[in-house]
Amino acid sequence: MRDTEWVKVTRLRLKDEAFVRSKALQPACRLQAWKQNAYTKEGDMILGGAFIVHSEYSSTEATFKEEPLPISCEGFHVRYYRDVLGMVFAIEEINQTPDLLPNITLGFQIYDSCTYQIKAIGALFELLSGRQSAVPGYTCHSGPMPAGLVGEILSSISVPQARILGLYRFPQISYGSVLAALSDKLQFPSFLRTLPNINLQNIAMARLTGHFGWTWLGMIISDDDVGWQGGQDMKRVIEENGGCVAFIERIHLSYGREKLLHIIGMAQRHAVKIIVVHSCEVHFKNLIGFFAAQNVTDKVFVFTASFTMTLGLFPKQTWRLFNGSLGVAPHYAKIPGFEEFITHLDPLQDPNDVFIKLLWEKVFKCKWQRSMEAEFKTSLATHDISTPCSENQTFDKHDLLMFELFDLSYTYHAYLAVYAIAHALNSLMSCEPGRGPFVDGACADANNIQPWQVLHYVRTVNVSMPTGDELYFDKNGDALLAYDIFNVQIFSDDDIQLINVGSFDPQQDEEVNINTELILWADDSQVPHSVCTETCLPGHRKAAKEGRPACCFECILCSEGEVTDPGTDECIKCPAHKWSNEKHDQCIQKEIEFLSYEEPLGLTLAITAGLLSFLNASVLCIFIKYRNTPIVKANNRGLSYLLLVTLILCFLCSFIFIGQPRELTCLLQQTVFGVIFTLSVSAILAKTIVVVIAFRATNPNSSARKWLGSKTPSYIIFSNSMVQVLICGVWLLKSPPIPKLNFSSYVQKIIFECNEGDTIFFYLMLGYMGLLATVSFIVAFLSRNLPGSFNEAKLITFSMLVFVSVWISFIPAYLSTRGKYMVAVEVFAILCSSAGLLSCIFIPKCYIMLLRPEVNTREHLVSKTSLSSKQTTFSSKQMT
Repeated sequence: MRDTEWVKVTRLRLKDEAFVRSKALQPACRLQAWKQNAYTKEGDMILGGAFIVHSEYSSTEATFKEEPLPISCEGFHVRYYRDVLGMVFAIEEINQTPDLLPNITLGFQIYDSCTYQIKAIGALFELLSGRQSAVPGYTCHSGPMPAGLVGEILSSISVPQARILGLYRFPQISYGSVLAALSDKLQFPSFLRTLPNINLQNIAMARLTGHFGWTWLGMIISDDDVGWQGGQDMKRVIEENGGCVAFIERIHLSYGREKLLHIIGMAQRHAVKIIVVHSCEVHFKNLIGFFAAQNVTDKVFVFTASFTMTLGLFPKQTWRLFNGSLGVAPHYAKIPGFEEFITHLDPLQDPNDVFIKLLWEKVFKCKWQRSMEAEFKTSLATHDISTPCSENQTFDKHDLLMFELFDLSYTYHAYLAVYAIAHALNSLMSCEPGRGPFVDGACADANNIQPWQVLHYVRTVNVSMPTGDELYFDKNGDALLAYDIFNVQIFSDDDIQLINVGSFDPQQDEEVNINTELILWADDSQVPHSVCTETCLPGHRKAAKEGRPACCFECILCSEGEVTDPGTDECIKCPAHKWSNEKHDQCIQKEIEFLSYEEPLGLTLAITAGLLSFLNASVLCIFIKYRNTPIVKANNRGLSYLLLVTLILCFLCSFIFIGQPRELTCLLQQTVFGVIFTLSVSAILAKTIVVVIAFRATNPNSSARKWLGSKTPSYIIFSNSMVQVLICGVWLLKSPPIPKLNFSSYVQKIIFECNEGDTIFFYLMLGYMGLLATVSFIVAFLSRNLPGSFNEAKLITFSMLVFVSVWISFIPAYLSTRGKYMVAVEVFAILCSSAGLLSCIFIPKCYIMLLRPEVNTREHLVSKTSLSSKQTTFSSKQMT
């Protein structure tokens, strides 16, 4: 009995120990996970794949009362499945290539994320741990551990994947994620991609829109962090290149009718013609349907590389809205043999392909037996029973249209990613011990390859592909391949083309190369026009509107003397020698102005000067002819000749002022004028003083008798003139007048004038001449009541009054005018003052000599003198 109890106890103890040991061998915890359907193929080395095969998913709302149901993937899309086939084709091609990974067979595990991050993360943990119930930090693979991951296409999914894989330095090569942040090797140390990051794409988009003059754009982005960050970066680059973003609206596949109508309303309200779409095509699907429903067909969409152009995803009634659109996509090349590979797909040959039956149902519009049994009950009532699928069905040319083989962009990059990892593994397996890249020249253990070792080789890949492209990664893990620019051209449901119309290669230049002749726009090949404000006409500048973007502005006519700069649309001043035309679009040569003989004013003054000179000369001839008559002798014949000659010179000096200024004429203008006029006024002063001396000398006891004679007038004239000559001489030596182009007096013309140099000499000259004239006037005025035969003082008084009045009026007139009118004022003053002297002093005498000869006798003058003398004596007595 005791033995039996002991046996029972022993058995229980052993059983408990076995239970404890089994628990100790298991991980402490597991992550709850849903079942992941993977497309697998065994091999010596395994590559992981993360793709989108279904475009949508559905899930139940979490109640936190029961275990949530797994999500359901929906919307199998042939175009997405084509990317999976690109990876499978590349692996089969590599397995058949003897020079690449010889004697090694590549296998794969490919998962479908259905655009859902949580499902993608669950698939990633299953790939890493090797079991459906993922165990973080553990590997439970019965075979080789995956050497790397190809995928994802969406940045929003690649980011969480890259954060997890970075912990293990597990190489990940994306074939479509362009988010710039993924280039940060501190956050994502094991992430690489077969295309450039979004920064280059942003430049390409800015150059593309700028190439067509589109400055007023709308922008639609996906409603996630990736869309918002990328959208803001793109907006900044577009604005730096002269464009403006009228609005940024977010979209998501979960948005309802009200939100989508709001987005369409924004596009209509801002009157944008061009809308940039920076979003996954899945989120755009519902919005484009509302564009079609609202009959908004006047928009041209420009798609970024985040948008996979796959029209099969969208209802056919929306296809017309894509016609004429442009897009930027990673550069791709034709994959030799890929189309033939697709035509030979067979569900029986690859039973592990969990997607191929969905392909069959999609292409041939049939149902497999198990699917038909599931839908039989619901379809029986309507007699809508699908055709059964058969393995014997084959693809024809029409069926291949669903694969959209006209655009292999992302499929090609998945193909490149596989080759990058394959070449990395080939280099790893070809390592010679002692020459390896690791510590002490070590190589990786072929039987225990670590992910970080594969990552090292992937980073250094440099492969020339059979397609002609060279694949390598920069220090940020980005491949420096070009972007292609495509144009969507839809002629019918069966005739859809994505035409490559240009490219953007950052390694060559930062300009887009576009063949506009290949582009087919929706509205009869006319380039769309999208601006907030039309370009200002030439001669107008931009003026910002308060609270509006820079592209919305007013056009204001440039100011006088300014024209628009073609490069900046801003007004710039014309050079000093030019002026703006009426339209302010061109600087024209300014008119050079001076008092010329060709214009009426100059010609009139010249004719007047000539006539007055002739008149003056005629008076001189008359005086010479009648030189022996009493009236000529009585008024100091020699001084009269001198005065008449100087007056002729005064009239003639006017010609120095008329015509184009030259160095010689500028030197002579003011100095000749000043000296000659001083000589004239000195002669008048001498005549006046001689009259006074002659009258005073009639008294025998007067001391004035010693001043009688011809030397006194000569001394007066010489001394007074020499003072003016001295002033003018110093002027010419110190600051001589020179010809000068005056740009400042008038804005529309250039004044060609004589720069007077130091103006103090000019005013000294005028002041001295005015002083002599004033003295002459005073002396003549005081001697106005002398006897009649000597009474030339009255005429001199009046002539000096005219002379002084003219030159006093000249000063304000001269200072208030510019250019040729300033010269004309001075010439006019010269002529008037000279004519005043001529007419007041000599014309009355000519009148007597020519028309009253009976008065021009000695008896008449003596009698008149006697009468005047008595009147003078009587007046003196009365005053006494």
